[in-house]
Amino acid sequence: MKTPITDLLGIEKPIILPGMSWISVPELVAAVSNAGGLGILATGPLTQEQTRQAIAKIRTLTDKPFGVGITLLMPGAKENAKVALAEQVPVINFSLGKGDWIVEGVKRYGGKTIATVVTEKHALAAQKSGADALLVTGHEAAAHGGEVTSLCLVPNIVELVDIPVIAAGGFSDGKGLLAALALGADAVAMGSRLATSTQSPVHQNVKQAVVDKKVADTIYSKNFDGLYARVMKTPMAEKATRRPMNPIVAVFKSFKASKMVDMPLWKLLLGLLAQFDKIRMLTLFGAATEKLEAATIRGDLEHGVQFIGQSQGMIRDIEPVEVLIDRIMAEAKAEHARVSKLLAE
Repeated sequence: MKTPITDLLGIEKPIILPGMSWISVPELVAAVSNAGGLGILATGPLTQEQTRQAIAKIRTLTDKPFGVGITLLMPGAKENAKVALAEQVPVINFSLGKGDWIVEGVKRYGGKTIATVVTEKHALAAQKSGADALLVTGHEAAAHGGEVTSLCLVPNIVELVDIPVIAAGGFSDGKGLLAALALGADAVAMGSRLATSTQSPVHQNVKQAVVDKKVADTIYSKNFDGLYARVMKTPMAEKATRRPMNPIVAVFKSFKASKMVDMPLWKLLLGLLAQFDKIRMLTLFGAATEKLEAATIRGDLEHGVQFIGQSQGMIRDIEPVEVLIDRIMAEAKAEHARVSKLLAE
């Protein structure tokens, strides 16, 4: 299938693995790229050296295009972006911040940039900055989706911009891919679906929980990590989102997050005094980190919390990435034939 996104990124199929912390690791990134899509490495919990090593690992596993995700609001993001630029990765996907300097750096070596957005305002700003494409994230998505559903957000932004759009939030199968194309998008990001594949590092307990859960079994709240986020509905998630984290506890836990990304303690303390609003995100990120790791890596949903999209209710099996992507493409073609027949009658 050819779309403006497949042409832009040099891929065969319009399916994207977004950069999900602890999930979009080199093995999964390479599996998606090898299957014809685009895998994007998550750098949120990585140090500069770990990012460099991860990029090198991906290159040993695939010769296909891949991307690196940069969440600009998070600690260590700027440093990881510089690593990605130095390594001249084919695609950089940035979010939650101004990426003008990333766009300029990528253009110098002929790479491509994707900006993740959740509003029309941010979409227009990203296009103005020179981004090559947008990843438009609707309300249904795992983690930090927007306030507006994909059904309304995607076509609205498509009408406003002149660059290709990747739809995210609620897409997990061939029908979803065809629907996204009908909305005007040129590809889909399927985080929850690909996170529940055999190559995903997500613990088997969590993968099985995704298969067992329904579309309504999620919680959308800003009390978990400071931004509105969607998580799997469990007793622990209900407790974690009942009220905002105590600021003192969050600051204490942020020390762990600063250590994880090699941020000096003095820099964290200075930030708490000089840039409280911005550094507050670090404190809440630090508080959320241990719960995310507990669920994703250890499969402990009694003490951990898992980011997941509403599409979990449409995920009914755990299969290899190549099987999933081939099936999604076949489903999209079959659904296209069915709808074409209806329109012809």
